[in-house]
Order: sequence, then structure tokens, then C-alpha cells
Amino acid sequence: MSTAFPKAAKVALGMPQLRSNLAHATGTIRGKRAAVAAELDDWEQLRDAASAVKADVQRHLPELLETFERNAIEAGAKVHWARDGAEANRIAARITREAGADEVVKVKSMATQEIELNEHFEAEGLAAWETDLAELIVQLAEDRPSHILVPAIHYNRTEIRDIFKGRMKDAPADLTDDPAALAEAARRHLRRRFLSAKVAVSGANFAIAETGSLVVVESEGNGRMCLTMPETLISIVGVEKLLPSFDDLEVFMQLLPRSSTGERMNPYSSIWTGRAEGDGPKDVHIILLDNGRTDVLADEVGRQALSCIRCSACLNVCPVYERTGGHAYGHVYPGPIGAILAPQLEPGRHDDLPYASSLCGACYEVCPVKINIPEVLVHLRQTGPHGAGEKAAMGAAQAVMARPGLWRAALRAARFFSRPWRRRGYVRRLPFPGSKWTVSRDLGVPPKESFRDWWKEHER
Repeated sequence: MSTAFPKAAKVALGMPQLRSNLAHATGTIRGKRAAVAAELDDWEQLRDAASAVKADVQRHLPELLETFERNAIEAGAKVHWARDGAEANRIAARITREAGADEVVKVKSMATQEIELNEHFEAEGLAAWETDLAELIVQLAEDRPSHILVPAIHYNRTEIRDIFKGRMKDAPADLTDDPAALAEAARRHLRRRFLSAKVAVSGANFAIAETGSLVVVESEGNGRMCLTMPETLISIVGVEKLLPSFDDLEVFMQLLPRSSTGERMNPYSSIWTGRAEGDGPKDVHIILLDNGRTDVLADEVGRQALSCIRCSACLNVCPVYERTGGHAYGHVYPGPIGAILAPQLEPGRHDDLPYASSLCGACYEVCPVKINIPEVLVHLRQTGPHGAGEKAAMGAAQAVMARPGLWRAALRAARFFSRPWRRRGYVRRLPFPGSKWTVSRDLGVPPKESFRDWWKEHER
């Protein structure tokens, strides 16, 4: 069970180094994204097109999955279906053992983090080695990722050097915190694993139904090594990652790199279809993962979350995420997208996350597939376990505001009864139920005179 967001956020707010790291990193990525998005005259048209494609996928998901399976098998891949994370983990572990291996190298994958594949492999006596630099840092630190795109965003380079020197056995004794030196140390550490691995595990950014192809985009080249060198490749793919046709990929290949890393294109874009003799892995497995996604699909408002392409643009503009970091959310998907996806994937476990938002709408403005995150947040608040209380409060407010006399009396009462809790121009620490608000927010002191009273006095 995850720590409730309000408690975890309070801890994070007391960590100045964390907040400094987050502010610097998200600010940098945010600026780069804005600059490269502004270069395209048809940016908004691309967003509209991507949104339409994803909506079409959700309307025709069963047929597209069958089409993908058929084409992938015809191309030489083996397709497996997993109802949940446990089933996907069992399939992946069995394939690894059948390949005569006791370890795998991994391409960065949110799906494998979601199902806790690494933990399952460890319990089964198998090892899963992360090869993405940031994921490697987190794994060595025995930590959890705190960002979708930049898992180690909560560390600065000095902290990374200390992790390498303390946990990476082959790290140079004189390792500095120079970024080039840190990258070189990681490169040398991983090279042995790349050259010896029999099995690799990946996710996929996109799956093309028309051709049975999978797509992985990345920036370091570690993915290309994992996708081409081992004899066996296991790709765990959420069913929502489908695109109907290869032509649709063009739209997303313009949106994703600009929205995620602020680049015009990804340094490495790998597309493979089944298997081919003498080229890449000899044995290709695709595990199509549900893990709650069809339940999300049944919610006509909440299903928008399945359009996410994991770019993390919403995290980088979110004032809540920037101050609390990803760990406070208690789920592999943090930030605004996590606040609407986690409660739907795991009902009953993350019901507080839809409230981890100011509803400022910045996430909607930058989302490359136009997920209306504020709309889904409000929807989940209304349908969640706290919805009855919120509806009652809003109903009471509506009743008061609809009656001018009652509204004026309420304002006068607020001015009078708030006096014991006024501190330096704010109302702080109200008694229950007002404490639920002021525990993390300040209220301005009510004005001494209402506008209506002022108007009566000054009207001429």
C-alpha cells in the first residue's frame, strides 16, 4: 500500500535539495520543449491528429489487437496475452529460463516497472539489469524512479558520483562528477552485460497493427544494443500502445521527441517486425499486457488516460510535481498523468491522487495528444470514494450562493469567526472540516468590507 499523497508530499516539501533538483531539471526540459514545439506551424494540427488516432484506437481496440497479433505472428514473432502483471512476469521468466539464461538486459520500460518485473525476477533467482543511464542510477541506489522520462531527476551529479563509487564495483577510484566521466563509467560497466546477455526485455513506445511492428525510441543507444545483440527478445507492451497504420506513426514521431526531451527527433529510433534470419534476435516474443486497461477503457471520460504516450510533458509543467517529486505519488506513473491513470489501474489504492492538483490546466495545454487531464481529475473526484463529501459541500455552497441574503450573512460570519486563526494576513489551521483545506493551503483574510457594502456606501 502506498503512502497517502498528502503525507508523502509534506515530507518532500521539507527536502530543499530535492526541490532544487526538480526545479532545475523540469525548468530546463520545459524551456527546450517550448522552443522546438514553436518551430512547427502545424503543431496544434498534429496534436489534433494524434488525439483523433488515439480515440480511434480506443473505439476499435479488440479488432486492432487481433490484426496486430496476426501480422506479428506472420512475421515470425510469438505473441502472448497477459491479463495482469503477475501473468506477464511468469511468461517473461519462463521464456528467459527456456533460453538458458539467468539474467536479462533491459531497455527502459514503464510497463515493466508497472508490473514490477525486476522484483519478480529477483524472487525467481533471475537478474534484470537496467541499461538506461538514469534507470541504472536508480537501480544501483536501490531506489525507485521519480519521473517518467528522467527516472533519476531527483539526484544531482554529485549524488550520482557517490552512488557509482559506492555501488558500482568497477567504477574508477578517482571518478569525478563531470557528466562525461559519469557517462563513461556507466558505459564501461554496461558493455560487459551487452556482450554477454542472451536475453533482453523491452517495452514499446508504439505497436503498429497494420504490420505487426514494434517501435522503441531512445537517446543513448542502449536500447539499440538490447534490441539487436541478444538471441532472445521479450517485449512487454500495454494494449493501449497500438496505432492502426504505419502512416499514423509519422504524427507521433514529430510529437513525442519534442514533448519529452525537447529534441526534434530521437537519436535512436528502432522499428522491428517479427524476426529475420541473420539480423537481430533469433527468438522474438511479444507479451500484450492488459493489467486493468480494459477496465479503464470502459469509462468514457477516464479512458482518455490510455491515450498517453509517456512523454512526461505534463510533469514538467505541473506546479505540484515540481514541489513534491514523483515518489510522493506512490505509483510508477507520477504527476498529472499518474493522478488520473494510477487510480484507474489500481482502484482503491490511489484515490487521493486526483486531489494532487491545482486544476491549473497547464498539463492539458502541453499534452501532445490533448488528454483533458483536468476534466478526468474532476470526474474521478466525483466518482471516487470522497465524491459524496465533495458533492455535499458543493451543494451547500450552491444553496448559500443562490440566496443573496444568506450569502451576505455567510460572508459576515466568515469575517467574524475566522479571527482566532488569522496569522500575518492569512487564515491558517482551521478546525475540522476546514483543517482538511488549511493543512496544506493558506486562505486570505476576508476583507473588512464586502464589495456590496462598499457599493452601497459609494453609489451616487
